[in-house]
Amino acid sequence: MSAPATSTTSATPADSAAATARRSHTAPRTLKTCCGAHIVHDGLSDVSYVLLPLLAQTFGLNLAQVGAIRTAHRVAMAAFQLPAGLIAERFGERNLLALGTLLAGLAFVALGFASGFWMILIALFFAGMGSAVQHPLSSTIISHAYPGEGRRSALGTYNFAGDVGKFLFGGMVSLCVVAGISWQTPVVGFGVVALVTAFVIFAWIANTHTPASRGDKNAKPKTPGWGIRNKPAFVALCTVDMIDSLTRTGFLTFIAFLLIAKGVPSGWAALAVPLVLVGGMAGKYFCGVLAERVGVIRTIVITELATGIGILATLPLPGTAAFLLLPLVGVVLQGTSSVIYGTIGDLVEPDKLPRAFGMVYTVGAVSGIIGPLVYGFLGDAIGVEKTIAIAGGVVLLTLPLAMVLRAAISARPARRAVS
Repeated sequence: MSAPATSTTSATPADSAAATARRSHTAPRTLKTCCGAHIVHDGLSDVSYVLLPLLAQTFGLNLAQVGAIRTAHRVAMAAFQLPAGLIAERFGERNLLALGTLLAGLAFVALGFASGFWMILIALFFAGMGSAVQHPLSSTIISHAYPGEGRRSALGTYNFAGDVGKFLFGGMVSLCVVAGISWQTPVVGFGVVALVTAFVIFAWIANTHTPASRGDKNAKPKTPGWGIRNKPAFVALCTVDMIDSLTRTGFLTFIAFLLIAKGVPSGWAALAVPLVLVGGMAGKYFCGVLAERVGVIRTIVITELATGIGILATLPLPGTAAFLLLPLVGVVLQGTSSVIYGTIGDLVEPDKLPRAFGMVYTVGAVSGIIGPLVYGFLGDAIGVEKTIAIAGGVVLLTLPLAMVLRAAISARPARRAVS
């Protein structure tokens, strides 16, 4: 909220105490609302993995059409994250997050009434466009609600909520199909849930439209440009995110093939990815908490080093031992993301966080698209084992980048959970 127009003095200690009290009251509600939005959006995004075979069977789609549908959704999500951040700086993060959720909900309601390939493709494209706003804007809103201590734990909790949505929505569709209920029923239901969520976002999250953009003369002027305090450190952070995403998607794509080559039955090998993701759910939360306790750089070094060692350890181990190791690999493989997103607020001015988060999430999304392709070509050329070994080695390149971050963050005024 802006100060009254008649006030020209700085805030008194009483004003600061009141502002702190208001923040402590609204921050938990903001976090819960953003977690709910994350559950819904990630559920909508990943339920397509379960829906695609059902859509193909219902409408007689070929594999090329199935691939086109999935690509349209992922491209829309990747392409609109950065524009969402830029637009939100003008119209407000809350407003655009509610609008995007509304669009995703309407798209899923339309998907439930789809009559063929083109309607499915268009519906999922708009669903991807609507969900593209969620990651950068929710992360920005949470960072504003937790500007100092507690930000990484809050973002870790938020990241954990997204994985809950992935399992919840996919599981609900599977249960409905097993029970003899058509896939259209849960899909329309998900769309209605998203529509309700859009109104909850608008009602429960404070307006994040900055006072400066509303013409408040007492407000701090907008930061010019991207508001990046340390460009080398921000580039290093984006590069860590890129390598992390390449490694994660490459490993998830080919770990089942490695287990099958070790003699693990294909039915058990198919559980490899869910095992990694279950570990990742825990990792996203606990790594955010760990960063608050031991510091950003130490946590990045611990998680990335453990990721490389864990991936490389799957190679010499027998099939059963490698299978049992996967949840532990998932903890560190996915946990670094909470630390990365929680560090953006240390490197970027608050009013430029939407575009910064949009940039980082776009880098991660594009890397997630490229990773399986790159490692796929490598797998064909040199085999699955050597490809996974390269993935385990590449992730260790993040360690010197962490030192760049350390120098940048250490140069700022000392604060907890940084070193």
